[in-house]
Amino acid sequence: MTSSSHPRIPITTPSTPGEWAHLEREIIDKLNAAAPEFVARYTRSDGSLIWRDVWPSMDGSDDPYEAFMNLALFYSIGGSEEVYQLARKMWDAITLQWTEYGQIYREFDGYYDWMHHGEGYLYHYFFGLTKPESLIDRQRAARFASFYTGADKEAKNYDPVKKQMLSPLTGSKGPRQVVTHEDWETHRTVLDDYLAPYEDIVKTDFSSMLCHWSDPEVYDDLIKKMNERMNRGDVPLNLNSTSLLTHAYMYSHDESMKDTALDYIKAWMDRRDKNGGIMPDNIGTSGEIGEFNDGKWWGGYYGWRWPHGFMTIMEPITNAAMNAVLMTGDYSYLDLPRSQFDLIWSLRKEENGITKVPHRHFDAGWADYRLPSARHMIYIWTTSMAHEDLDRIMALPRDNNWDAIYVPGVSGGEKGTGRDTKHYIANTLPWFQFVHGHLPNYPVEILQANLELIAIQLHKMRSNTGNPRNWDTYDPATADVVVGLDLRVPGYNIHAWQEFNPVYFEGLAQLLFGAPMHISHGGLQHGKVRYFDGQKSRPGLPDDVAAMVDQVSADALRVVVANLNTSQSRVLTLQAGSFGENRFDTVTITGDDGTSSTHDVKSQWLTLDLAAGSGATLNFTYSRYVNKPTYETPYSSRSDWDPIITGRNQ
Repeated sequence: MTSSSHPRIPITTPSTPGEWAHLEREIIDKLNAAAPEFVARYTRSDGSLIWRDVWPSMDGSDDPYEAFMNLALFYSIGGSEEVYQLARKMWDAITLQWTEYGQIYREFDGYYDWMHHGEGYLYHYFFGLTKPESLIDRQRAARFASFYTGADKEAKNYDPVKKQMLSPLTGSKGPRQVVTHEDWETHRTVLDDYLAPYEDIVKTDFSSMLCHWSDPEVYDDLIKKMNERMNRGDVPLNLNSTSLLTHAYMYSHDESMKDTALDYIKAWMDRRDKNGGIMPDNIGTSGEIGEFNDGKWWGGYYGWRWPHGFMTIMEPITNAAMNAVLMTGDYSYLDLPRSQFDLIWSLRKEENGITKVPHRHFDAGWADYRLPSARHMIYIWTTSMAHEDLDRIMALPRDNNWDAIYVPGVSGGEKGTGRDTKHYIANTLPWFQFVHGHLPNYPVEILQANLELIAIQLHKMRSNTGNPRNWDTYDPATADVVVGLDLRVPGYNIHAWQEFNPVYFEGLAQLLFGAPMHISHGGLQHGKVRYFDGQKSRPGLPDDVAAMVDQVSADALRVVVANLNTSQSRVLTLQAGSFGENRFDTVTITGDDGTSSTHDVKSQWLTLDLAAGSGATLNFTYSRYVNKPTYETPYSSRSDWDPIITGRNQ
């Protein structure tokens, strides 16, 4: 698997790049400068974060991982080698620091749920898109995956016979079926603003939609009931673990990883069918629905009732289905998330002329009616490219503005996209509009919005409030910048690095990948195209090169490329799919002068020799999911990688 094993075509037609191309390069330049400043602002010279010396509870490591994970993803699309080294330094430093705090064991969270594992281990997944020959990354991928196959002797989270997880709280120490008061300590104040997990908590009026975790008597009752009803057995949220297995599979092509993931997804499809088409949110250790919850299919951990409802059913099943299609090419796995979307849509009702759908199920029935969102179906559509999924999207009412571009703290945006910059993946709807031809100026507008956000974040980061030495004395009344969370609250304080992080590039990623950014709670970064620098033999756009996917369909896509350097040539290699799962069949190359030529490709890669100042529009026909997904690159083949280490006790 070498760079000479696929077509190579010269591009010589002079080009006048659009504004979008210059904006892409401006973002890359600004982030290459901002990333080192961000790391320096919040760390000591050894990379450890300037923060407290004690951090109790099971919560924690996902948040610093989230704050710095974009360093790895940014490198993969064109960030500097310095950014890559910072990504490595921060992973190691966070892992060590949170090992000392007590959350991490064997380089992985000792125990927590797959909402938070899903968030934090995106960092781990993104390394697969950087330098896949890395022995330590492949070693970790295999070890971490073994925690969720039943193979690890210490972390027996998964029962391969029953095909289920043994707790919603899992990790390197195995299933956590009994929690203590300390486990939830740091989130008590935050959870005061949330719905009660149960409808019979002491001193709590469930109809108030609030539960006072800070009250010791209430907290005692919550811990008791969690251990009785919630902490044993399986929940849909655990399907996010399939991303970990898929990630390990793409390094190794170990079929046991794929088989375990597929078996687990099928088991949940069976449970849905057994429950009349509704995903149950709690499965007992015997495999029975509602075993520890009075037979109710609702009311489990991160389930239909608490804390977020439909979102935390839909996200893991969407991630799992996309992973299954990636590994098999079998689109029938998408029926799992489709079925739950269809279920909720079938329960819609009109309120004052506005269509709303339920997001929770209480003991009294379906509740919490809200505007329906297209976001999950857009992810499914980008996988299937099927008319039936497009029809589902187009049937939704446009009660909010699908054309609006969201910049945290500046404009509105998609509802439910999270607090300020945390999980800044907010413009999926306008991207969808763009690739359907409705927002021709979207590339310029979204890239300008990216630059605006970077400037806002740099201002916040450089402020007195952005100084980590000042967080212990934070007072919102005297703060010199507006912060989207209260730094005095421990459960929010740990999100501070995300709040001040300037390394955000959603629009740039959308245009390059031809897809939305990953689902923030554990989704791989799927995409239609990846890019490599043929002169440096590394991932990402070459210097001075810009690219944009502006049209996608089931069997065709269009990519615009430009070399902004007017004196030097560049070598750009395109890959069909984020993980080489697709194949370019043909390409028609059209220059600015209108001349065109068509070429057979029949490969997952195509290399372009871009003359100085040249550019072209590439119209591809392609076949999807015809190759095994892999982290191999045109320059890094599995056959050249050193084998992972087998320890003396294995």
